[in-house]
Amino acid sequence: MNQVITKYYKVADHVFCVSGEDKIFALMVNYEPFVYDDLVCDTCFALSVEQGVQPVYAEELRQEEEGQDIVCGHTSAGDPVFEFRWWNETAGWLVCGTDYGKGRLVTTGRYQKMAIDNALMVLYALATAQKGTALFHASTVSDEGYAYMFLGKSGTGKSTHASLWLKYIEGTALVNDDNPVVRTFDDGTAHVYGSPWSGKTPCYRNVSYPLGGIVELSQAPYNRIYRLMGIQAYAALVPSISGKRWDAAIADGLHQTENALAMTVPMWHLECLPDEEAAHVCHEKVKKIKE
Repeated sequence: MNQVITKYYKVADHVFCVSGEDKIFALMVNYEPFVYDDLVCDTCFALSVEQGVQPVYAEELRQEEEGQDIVCGHTSAGDPVFEFRWWNETAGWLVCGTDYGKGRLVTTGRYQKMAIDNALMVLYALATAQKGTALFHASTVSDEGYAYMFLGKSGTGKSTHASLWLKYIEGTALVNDDNPVVRTFDDGTAHVYGSPWSGKTPCYRNVSYPLGGIVELSQAPYNRIYRLMGIQAYAALVPSISGKRWDAAIADGLHQTENALAMTVPMWHLECLPDEEAAHVCHEKVKKIKE
């Protein structure tokens, strides 16, 4: 029998642990930069990974994107359930408590890494939603001590625009290409952090930067940028943040974070081409000057 072990990880200063047979950790290389050795600490959540039978649950909502489906539901006892499917094949089921402090991932043996990554992203997003924290769908670059996030619908060109900064703006670096974490603080500041999840581009950096600006992208036959304020800024944030918004407590936590970001972080909308000029137009407008 394989030995069950537990490892601890720290992402954006939130600590969580994963327990399972030692072979699952060979699938978790992207988490290695976030390994945390101080075991005398409070964990945000704990996930156990095991093989087993499908839990019985009632479906509430289904999210579909590029072959990946997440089916959300609940057991008869009211415990949240998330089924992870890849091209119509189930990879696993996450069953967790209503406070999202503990979760049990039952895997089918197919697409096991996909199941583990999705379970951890879901638990992380929900367990931290009331802690001023949000997991974004965004591509993020750093420049002169600040980070800048690019938002937009799937296919808008977030990764493409980030790559243009990397190519044409000297000194820039990729922080994360799909799932950075943002935290807001009581002093009115916001920081963005690298994470173990980065979409199709492997970029798993344990780094953090003050958030210098957020740019919503849309495709256009020209390059033009303008500032978003108030409700426009708030509305631009909502589609890019992961969360179970039909849960009132989660929705309230995300609202507090979104409101704080809309009020304190400069936000812009960039209508753009996928060209060098777009990178320079955006950079010149949004870059922060160190004080």
